Amino acid sequence: MNESLLAALRKGGFIFYAKHGEATVGEDLPYLNFQDCATQRNLSQQGRWQAHYYGEILRYLQIPIQFPVSVSPFCRAIETAQLAVGSDHVQVHPFWFEIYQLSGTLPISSRQKTLSDLKAILETLPVEGKNAVIVAHSFPEGVGLGVLPDMGTVIIKPKGRGKGYEVVGQLSLAEWSKLDS
Repeated sequence: MNESLLAALRKGGFIFYAKHGEATVGEDLPYLNFQDCATQRNLSQQGRWQAHYYGEILRYLQIPIQFPVSVSPFCRAIETAQLAVGSDHVQVHPFWFEIYQLSGTLPISSRQKTLSDLKAILETLPVEGKNAVIVAHSFPEGVGLGVLPDMGTVIIKPKGRGKGYEVVGQLSLAEWSKLDS
């Protein structure tokens, strides 16, 4: 299965939804400011290593990536993507903050709108021969794409706008490195 999955990923057509690398312990401050990383949890040394390694693995496996990579406005997500693919290939997308907010207490209508918007994004086909990459946040248990480990990636096969998508699988950072074995 690994060989067929790797061969498919090399042809493109997937979306990789990855959780950022390991962050420092604690919480984002109540007066969170996206322009001030001191108000946020940031990548730990382990998280920086994970992000760098993630990029190395994608390059080593010769998996084509569509640029820019879409990232959450949090410093930990931006830094993860920059370490993985380079600063020039990263684009902050405010929508991914809404995914972060799913872990809080949102009105049902807001939660439904966020999940509907997520579905539309995950139905969008990447550029021919490439894989789109999103670096953002985990989801609450049973919501969206579910709980993800640090640098865990959900592999999604979009079917086109309004046609749905299929979750092909989920890979931890360690499982990525075993794809070619």
